[in-house]
Amino acid sequence: MCRAYTDYGKRRAPHHTSGSTIHDLAARLRGLPPSLGPVRLIAVDGHAGSGKSTFAGRLAAALGGAPVLHLDDFASHERLFEWTERLTAQVIDPLSRGESAHCTPYDWRARTFGPPRPLPPAPVIVVEGVGAGRRALRPHLAHLLWMELPREESWARGRLRDGEEQREFWARWVEAEHAHFAADPSRPHADLLVHQTPGGYEVLPGPSDRPGADPVITHGDGPSAVR
Repeated sequence: MCRAYTDYGKRRAPHHTSGSTIHDLAARLRGLPPSLGPVRLIAVDGHAGSGKSTFAGRLAAALGGAPVLHLDDFASHERLFEWTERLTAQVIDPLSRGESAHCTPYDWRARTFGPPRPLPPAPVIVVEGVGAGRRALRPHLAHLLWMELPREESWARGRLRDGEEQREFWARWVEAEHAHFAADPSRPHADLLVHQTPGGYEVLPGPSDRPGADPVITHGDGPSAVR
């Protein structure tokens, strides 16, 4: 399976949550029709620093250990957002045929792509990263989730997380992300909006008007949850 590291080589710790919202959401997603061969491909998009990786990990756990595909495996320093062809060739095309995908994850420290790693078809696969809901991927998605956190707040969290050593990288990233979403916005096509709250997550209807989108959904973790 493709690796589970952060952009800068740190292993992601497993995440768990006892809240009911994420388990309710997982049940809904499992019930969707396949969107890519036998796979229900679920995208988690949002600004850098918005909490996509953490949420995707918790959602995957609620899905019974669903594979998580991290888009920072496909990006690189030279091509922050120009990775659609690599993702299509390594993942989308083989999964559409019911075959195992193979990705060559990028090492952000060594600045090189590693050896191929397998990603077998699964009932649900979660793909997370900035641009997961891009125009080229949307036809293959069963559902698009958007982390609802303003970009400035997201970027501030990301800078704090990555520290001073990544200051120059972040300056370049912010410019590139702004240009990407200006040309190919994801949020208008989101089926659901995910808010992180002190007690867990709240899931609300997204702006998408795709056929089959849920007209009403409001779930939240914690004692004040709306049910």
